[in-house]
Amino acid sequence: MAEPKAKYDRQLRIWGEHGQAALEKATICLLNCGPTGSETLKNLVLGGVGSITVIDGSKVEPGDLGNNFMVDESCVGQSKAKCVCTFLQELNDAVKAKFIEEYPEALIGSNPSFFSQFTIIVATQLAEDSMIKLDKICREANVLLIFARSYGLTGFVRISVKEHAVIESKPDHFLDDLRLNNPWPELKRFAETIDLNMTDPVAHKHTPYVVILVKIVEEWTKAHSGALPSTRDEKKEFKDLLKAGMVAMDEDNYKEAIEASFKVFASRGINSDLLRIMHDSCSEVESNSSDFWVMVAALKEFIANEGGEEAPLEGSIPDMTSSTELYVSLQKIYQAKAEADFLAIQQRVKSILKRIGRDPDSISKEMIKSFCKNARKLKICRYRPIEDEFNNPSVAELQKNLTDEEYSVAMGFYILLRAVDRFAANYNSFPGQFEGEMDEDISRLKTAVVGLLSDLGCNGTTVTEDLINEMCRFGASELHAVAAFIGGIASQEVIKLITKQFVPMVGTFIFNSIDQRSQLLVL
Repeated sequence: MAEPKAKYDRQLRIWGEHGQAALEKATICLLNCGPTGSETLKNLVLGGVGSITVIDGSKVEPGDLGNNFMVDESCVGQSKAKCVCTFLQELNDAVKAKFIEEYPEALIGSNPSFFSQFTIIVATQLAEDSMIKLDKICREANVLLIFARSYGLTGFVRISVKEHAVIESKPDHFLDDLRLNNPWPELKRFAETIDLNMTDPVAHKHTPYVVILVKIVEEWTKAHSGALPSTRDEKKEFKDLLKAGMVAMDEDNYKEAIEASFKVFASRGINSDLLRIMHDSCSEVESNSSDFWVMVAALKEFIANEGGEEAPLEGSIPDMTSSTELYVSLQKIYQAKAEADFLAIQQRVKSILKRIGRDPDSISKEMIKSFCKNARKLKICRYRPIEDEFNNPSVAELQKNLTDEEYSVAMGFYILLRAVDRFAANYNSFPGQFEGEMDEDISRLKTAVVGLLSDLGCNGTTVTEDLINEMCRFGASELHAVAAFIGGIASQEVIKLITKQFVPMVGTFIFNSIDQRSQLLVL
């Protein structure tokens, strides 16, 4: 067997060893192992999760061979859960796999405590009533839950957890934490030791742009009553100051300073997202508060005291034109400040833990360090209970999306995916599932759609005839291409939830393969 580091090399570069460790500890339960469920679990097994449990009470039928690559002809008549489980085990023998031959709906009703043993439940192809029941069970047990369903040429993915805190959100674009417009004393003193009017041309062109900007900012603020450049003319004037400092056209460090000048114009202090988290009621911690909120409470205290209205420094600097000596010195100044900020927050974390009656050392040094490094990028995701969304959606959002050209098809499929469950509850089959009943099924589905929209408070609004006809034409089929796509999205979100890295989707993801579009609905 390949060594874990070599085996998972590519993904380790994305979420690191601590992210991989979280995956390898995760226990995953899959409900229904049709194409959508099998494709979701395949991706997770290949990623190296700890264990999987497959729940499905059905047998493999000849029709399954055309859309589920985890079964073959020899499986016909056998337990689908067993066959899929065996296939998945072959993909990665480091993953523990077991199956239970039982219908998920029955298990949800008869043994709700069964689900509390898992890290996350991946529930596929469930009808609305089962979704609501399972959501209540998982919220009560604090178990992560994700729903996925493919239906003809459409499908959805929906996460449902009370709260999900993300420390390593890893945004695509985020300003470097250099404090160019609010330098701390040590950085100021370092900048003061360097004369920008030096006569040595080699030394002049190897002064780091960080030093150049810190010094020019100080010069600017002295002349402008402490204010930073804010208007277009002021920003141009600031850049002209930088250009005036150049003594040769080939000074890349000054060019870098001009390019990075926008970092100076950014507001001092903490951003609005972090401010919202700090003002959240959960930041008033108690003995049962999560580690995340304890660290947020420590962060609030730090910002109000040692931090001087700034979050802890990240401590890294980008590559830049500089002499080696100056770059290393600058690097050490940033690292020392980050370490001092970490130690201050660590002490506050210990103090808060002691105050609320918990072990002062119960939050690891590594976690606090990661929290400090990512403090400016923290994210909190909260999800409405499924029952709440289904019974009390935002009527304004529903009507807006149904009439908005951009979202009307996605919203139509969202309504239809719920309407087909009502249809099935009334007629014991899905629309278009049997030949010769298409016209009647279209009429029945229209009635179900009108009834559902009426119940949701959207009287007089409907879904287009074309979409209703398409939904009947789908005949509740699970097409492999659509199932593979939905499974890919679902497994991606599972990994975000388990590793607590990157920001998971908030809302219902709708895939419309007719127009090759994906949209997120928040209701």
